[in-house]
This record gives sequence, C-alpha cells and structure tokens, in this order.
Amino acid sequence: MGNKPNVWARRKARRALVQAVYQWQMSAGTYAQICGEFASSEALKKADVEYFETLLREVMSDATQLDAVFAPFLDRTADQLDVVERAVLRLATTELSNHIEVPYRVVIDEYVELTKVFGAEDAHKYVNGVLDKVAQQLRAIEFKAQRG
Repeated sequence: MGNKPNVWARRKARRALVQAVYQWQMSAGTYAQICGEFASSEALKKADVEYFETLLREVMSDATQLDAVFAPFLDRTADQLDVVERAVLRLATTELSNHIEVPYRVVIDEYVELTKVFGAEDAHKYVNGVLDKVAQQLRAIEFKAQRG
C-alpha cells in the first residue's frame, strides 16, 4: 500500500479545516491556539492530523496571496464573501497550488461537498464555478488533459 494517503482521514481533515479556518477568520486566533483547540476535540479523531496542520499553516500564512488567486473569478471582493465560502476557497486554492499530488477534481469535489454541509443554500454552486476557474489557472496541464 505504501504511503498513499487515507482518503477518509483526509476527508475528515478537510472537514475540520473548514471549521478551523472559519474560526480563525472570525477570531483572528493564532495557529497554536486553533491547533490546540482542535487537537483536543472530536473533529480530528481519525483525521489526517499532519495534513490538517500543514493546510491550516499554509492558509493562515498565505491568506492574502490565496485571495489574490481567486479574486479575479469573484463577483464581489474576498472580504464580502460569506465566511464559509472564503474559508473553503482559501483551503481549496491552497490544495490546488501547493498539493499537486491531489487531483484537482478531488479538491473541487471535496470542497463543494463541504460547502453543501457548512455553507448557505446555493453557495456550493458559486464555489464550484470559482474553483473550476482556479483549477484552470493553477493546474492548466492537468485541466486540459482531463477535459480532453
């Protein structure tokens, strides 16, 4: 089996990440504070904790650059986005740019599903459209190969 990541553990990590990034955006807590709160919670039980910590650190340190990547595809400013939508777009953009081992389709599908769970009623459609354009930009070769 090798070092292939556990799909379910990654899924749990992403679910916790949406909550953690949401919390960070609302509270402006530090990385250590948010990691500490999640480490002792049920949210990370059976999750890929290393992946959780890596992505949380990347989003928190690169938020401005991440916003700049998806901003051209928004119909409003990043600051005007719903907090859940902004968290999801930042996380997905991080995975699309920094974790090319994860197929772009997987990234989009996972975060669209999480938007259905945590976001407003039709937010997943908006997020899907934005992420599709982000994937075209960040993963142009993979995107073209998939689209044929």
